[in-house]
Amino acid sequence: MKNSEIASIFDRMADILEFKGELIFKINAYRKASRVLLEGAEDIEILAAQNRLGELPGIGKAIQEKILEYLREKRIAKYEELLATVPRELFELLSIPNYGPKTAALAYRELGIETLQDLKAAIDKGSLRDLPGMGDRKVEKIRQGIELRESASERISIGIALPIVEEVISYLRATGGDRILQIAPAGSVRRFRETVHDIDVLVETAVSAEIIRLFTEMPQVTRILAAGETKGSVLLDDRFQVDLRAVSPGSFGAALQYFTGSKEHNVRLRELARKKGLKINEYGVFAGEDKVAGEDEEALYAYLGMAWIAPELREDRGEIEAAVAQHLPNLVHLNELLGDLHIHSNQSDGHLTLEDMAAAVRARGYRYMAFCDHSQSAFYANGLSSDRLQHSKETIARLNEKWDDFVVLAGAEVEILADGRLDYSDEILKELDFVVASIHSGFKSDPTGRTIAAMQNPYIDLIGHPTGRLISRRKGLEIDLDKVIESAVLTGTALEVNSSWDRLDLQELHIKNAIEAGAKICINTDAHDSSQLDQMQFGVATARRGWATAKDVINTLSLERLKKWQKRNR
Repeated sequence: MKNSEIASIFDRMADILEFKGELIFKINAYRKASRVLLEGAEDIEILAAQNRLGELPGIGKAIQEKILEYLREKRIAKYEELLATVPRELFELLSIPNYGPKTAALAYRELGIETLQDLKAAIDKGSLRDLPGMGDRKVEKIRQGIELRESASERISIGIALPIVEEVISYLRATGGDRILQIAPAGSVRRFRETVHDIDVLVETAVSAEIIRLFTEMPQVTRILAAGETKGSVLLDDRFQVDLRAVSPGSFGAALQYFTGSKEHNVRLRELARKKGLKINEYGVFAGEDKVAGEDEEALYAYLGMAWIAPELREDRGEIEAAVAQHLPNLVHLNELLGDLHIHSNQSDGHLTLEDMAAAVRARGYRYMAFCDHSQSAFYANGLSSDRLQHSKETIARLNEKWDDFVVLAGAEVEILADGRLDYSDEILKELDFVVASIHSGFKSDPTGRTIAAMQNPYIDLIGHPTGRLISRRKGLEIDLDKVIESAVLTGTALEVNSSWDRLDLQELHIKNAIEAGAKICINTDAHDSSQLDQMQFGVATARRGWATAKDVINTLSLERLKKWQKRNR
């Protein structure tokens, strides 16, 4: 967590400097340092202990000294100096999408806007609109950003929550030793909801008070909210609420089922139990006063005459009925994926070379992958001209001479332009092994029609992140997914489940609709760095929440079968 703590401080320092109008090279130095710590660096404490901070790319001695200062003192003096020079609520404002440091500085200088209430009032009165360079369109985006932030402020992304859970569990296993009999995530985290309200962990132990004490003494705890005999609740880093519940031996399965939820699933389960003359609670299944099940989840569901239901399905969307009928789908598993078909390199906006990124993908045990760097119109992402694309293909051909157990496909993420055309000609596309078509701009320009037109091209294999949403800051395209799904079936084009935890696009309900209609999906990371390859678990979990099986996912196919599936080879 030290990497993320220091990265967050460097981001804030960059924001303050930009707010104050400092030189751009100073601002970018902190932004780059933050990105390096988050995306590519090893554990910063280990690097510092081994005197290896100098290995961090593009990070000079001044920033290295600030990293060491934080590791020694858990503070950076320069950061505290900068904080004293700006409004106290600045970072609350900067968390609003479309309200960056330059806009904040202008609004502060001209209108005295220091708080969220000030900003809302300026929007309502129209004074924000009248500032230089603003106007109705930009103000409307800021207003929507406020709404989005307020709706998301009480929730935590699964991509942030899961590492926290893993760290808590690792800490308790290490400190609790054999006093911990079983321990697992619960709640929305275990169901892999895309965002969670707070983070739940369940532990089975005969000494619950001792384990609760260990939990509240974790180094990252900044506030203890509750510490009883069987439940503890803390804030980590003043941001993330984590709740730990301790249960006695013999009830772990019932408690895990109960605290995993969802509420709707549990209500239906208890209705079913009552009809059988049984009672379910967090302690077990009871026939009268006799406990008849509860040590493990499988036995609990079996006693009710049901197949065990995977946590991702427990949302009362038909899983109860399917479990009673023993007709639950055999959900796709991470280890069934044979390739990742949407990967970026430093040829466009990725961070690693083609060779280094390919080696990282191969190390995950995949059989194949596709480099899909951005096309030429994506200038903001260093998109490839046709000449640079050809050079990339030649490099990939040389890579394929190195390995006999792994194949690198030469592909592209081709832009679907605002007028409906594709960013590369068919002559270029047909020479590629795999093509993803995506919308990154012109969101208002008929996204449904553009997407359907792209699917009709014989060389387009996949529609990337179909709604274009970013969970933390953008709702996405106003796109008719029913029509897109219908066209996907008719044209034989797959729809992506993008595993980036701020996208998770398609969403679970759209996945279920696509599968029921007969469309295929493809689960990819869209990785721009090797560390992002780990996000595949989020895409798989989202696909499972959409009831996807391996047969619904094209990258569970062998490479030979995948090529036969492609439109160009049918």
